[in-house]
Amino acid sequence: MSKDFLPISKSDLEKRNISQIDFVYIIGDAYVDHPSFGHAIIGRLLEAYGYTVGIISQPDWKDKNSISEFGQPRLGFLVSAGNMDSMVNHYSVSKKRRKKDLYSPGGKIGLRPDYATIVYCNLIRQSYKNVPIIIGGIEASLRRLAHYDYWQDKIKRSILMDSGADLLLYGMGEHAVIEVADALNAGIDIKDITFIKGSVYKTKNLENVYQPLILPTFEEVEKNKISYAKSFYIQYQNTDFISGKTLVETYPHGIYVVQNPPALPLSDTEMDDIYALPYKKTYHPIYKKSGGIPAIEEVKFSLVSNRGCFGACSFCALTFHQGRFIQKRGHDSLIAEAKEMINDKDFKGYIHDVGGPTANFYHTACKKQISKGVCTNKQCLFPKPCKNLDTSHEEYTKLIKDLRKLPGVKKVFIRSGIRFDYLLEDKNKSFFNELCKYHVSGQLKVAPEHVSDRVLKLMGKPSNSVYEQFKKEFFKKSKEAGLEQYLIPYLMSSHPGSTLEDAIMLALAVRDMGYMPQQVQDFYPTPSTLSTCMYYTGLDPRTMEKVYIPKSSHEKAMQRALIQYKDPKNYELVKEALIKAGRSDLIGFDKKCLIKPRNISKKIENNKNRKTIKAKGKGNAKTRNKRK
Repeated sequence: MSKDFLPISKSDLEKRNISQIDFVYIIGDAYVDHPSFGHAIIGRLLEAYGYTVGIISQPDWKDKNSISEFGQPRLGFLVSAGNMDSMVNHYSVSKKRRKKDLYSPGGKIGLRPDYATIVYCNLIRQSYKNVPIIIGGIEASLRRLAHYDYWQDKIKRSILMDSGADLLLYGMGEHAVIEVADALNAGIDIKDITFIKGSVYKTKNLENVYQPLILPTFEEVEKNKISYAKSFYIQYQNTDFISGKTLVETYPHGIYVVQNPPALPLSDTEMDDIYALPYKKTYHPIYKKSGGIPAIEEVKFSLVSNRGCFGACSFCALTFHQGRFIQKRGHDSLIAEAKEMINDKDFKGYIHDVGGPTANFYHTACKKQISKGVCTNKQCLFPKPCKNLDTSHEEYTKLIKDLRKLPGVKKVFIRSGIRFDYLLEDKNKSFFNELCKYHVSGQLKVAPEHVSDRVLKLMGKPSNSVYEQFKKEFFKKSKEAGLEQYLIPYLMSSHPGSTLEDAIMLALAVRDMGYMPQQVQDFYPTPSTLSTCMYYTGLDPRTMEKVYIPKSSHEKAMQRALIQYKDPKNYELVKEALIKAGRSDLIGFDKKCLIKPRNISKKIENNKNRKTIKAKGKGNAKTRNKRK
């Protein structure tokens, strides 16, 4: 196995004496050989199993020759839009073009197309009609079946249908990609590779599909929002590797899109092996002259300790992508990577993070999940923590203690987020104490998201009283440690269910904090989340109850402005929202008010300015008299 970067050109193949590459990997990101980038893991893993992989990063989608650097691959093309959905990468929630792409050289925007997976596959098909195409990554994973597309405001077909790809691998893909590679290498036709867990394929025959769950047809979900909500929730209940069933979605002309059950999770040993592969841990040197790849900065000195999340927030796609079952790395593996990190010439003594989707989820939620899978009709933490929940932080506490003892390590931060409701459930407060005393950089980012229990329920988050309890204990423990530390709350506006009244309640909570939060996210309807399903259908798919949706751009702007009511730019929006909600009592000079009446406050300000000018004038006159 090579310790150099994977090949990116014909000259690289010649250096390695490779006459024909096994897989050509087309990616929407710049090539960064670091395990926080999906293409690096898949490429290195295939290499470890004896397959050759060539990387074509950010090809020119207007030129079909841009994907022909290596010629025709022996086994097939792999395609991924990158670490982010290409549409989220390109557009803000207001559908305005972003000014920066952290996954491109120098942060330059526009180096990948919209709907990149589809565009790349169609580009391949122009030159290579019969070569297998396997798609994966977050964009393909979350669009594997019919899905609501926010940018076109409609239900779109499975990405398999529009891309012309042969096979889709959803989730993280390590097990599946090796099985597919071995099958292709054994001479099995891509159309006959229908047996891989964690894969989706097209067929015109269901004879060999064992006990499938038949979803509403594409035509049904396209026309009927109730059908879409029902279909989505069936999919949501089948994301576990043990309890998940084979799902079938029917399309016109007798085509079926078949989703096999999820792939088996990686064992601790498999995770360790994957993260021990010979990554260069940085971007390819061809990007140096362009200013490098900004995304590497956040992860270069961070450790990935786990995958999966049993928090299951409604607005998060992790349930669909990584699942609720926790996969983790072993203690020794993480210590070994930290020691390697310490030897890096740019390491300053600070490990920026030890975590994953949720840092303090370092083991399965309960023992039952190992043999029976996750529960399909209830959550681990919502609406209340399950009585079977294993809340011990003992393993994770030992890990972070051992990391900070390493010579050369000054501080170990935990930045990837903690679930404070889960933390509070642990009766042993050792981790909470350690967190406050050693692992906060003065400010701890947490995600209460809202204060209205009505909205929090739809978000799948704990009630506001839980956050208030956490706040109280955090400040108490910080004080006991002799430290002045703060909480930086992530807040979300315009989530399904949030009315102007709820937004005002959140604004009042911000007022009582005493400062205006910078971290405010207007709800973004991204593919395959419960919240996006609510946004499109106006229904909670779990209960089929109606949900209020703040859809107009103007109301969304008002809800966001309320959270940042102190910003002068937001004055008119805040005023309009308060009047519309019947809360004019919050416009005034009292401390409880959010804004002052502008015309009166301007007059007062003008009077003050006039008095100041007059006083200065008198002072100048006195000075002149003295000089005389």
